[in-house]
Amino acid sequence: MVSPRRLGAFLTFEGIDGSGKSTQARHLAETLSQAGHDVVLTREPGGSPGAEEIRNLLLHGDPDRWSAETELLMFTAARRDHVERTIRPALEAGKVVICDRFVDSTRVYQGITRGDLRGTVDALHALMIGLEADLTFLIDMNPGVAHARATKRIGSEARFENFGLELHATLRAGFLNLAHRTRRFRIVDGNRTEAEIAADVTRIAHGFLDTLE
Repeated sequence: MVSPRRLGAFLTFEGIDGSGKSTQARHLAETLSQAGHDVVLTREPGGSPGAEEIRNLLLHGDPDRWSAETELLMFTAARRDHVERTIRPALEAGKVVICDRFVDSTRVYQGITRGDLRGTVDALHALMIGLEADLTFLIDMNPGVAHARATKRIGSEARFENFGLELHATLRAGFLNLAHRTRRFRIVDGNRTEAEIAADVTRIAHGFLDTLE
């Protein structure tokens, strides 16, 4: 099991596809870097060479070629490599790690779209990862708008983006339920301009990082 000890700060972004969380993660990384922080911006699934290989398997091709349990093991394997190779070394070096998705996405997506696997997700995470974010931003927005954005994207990684509007609404409810039960979450209204959202995210992040000094 990975040691829980760390010195840096681990910030994550969550939300349904099309919510703008990836854009806000990049904005925050740039802002904190300009403010003098040593920042590592990463993503899941992926974020390390081995995890990126698993990402290609997970997000391309027929999603039903593996069972739900096999798929969950692959997500966990990718996360384990990501933590070992990228996240943990950066935290131990005192850096601010900003990650576009982490285990909360697995809790919501696999728990809702692949059967009732939430308990298994948590058990595997405790056994093989043992790391939670210090602060998590949930970019919450109207699922209809987010779904329209996601379906306009060009590219082959469209597995979750192809979910219908009703499922997007269900996933949003899943994220909100998790956020309301977990103190590290900050819910940010994503139904505004990119600049307005970024200003809120920056304010919250600076306030949190100031408490660590």
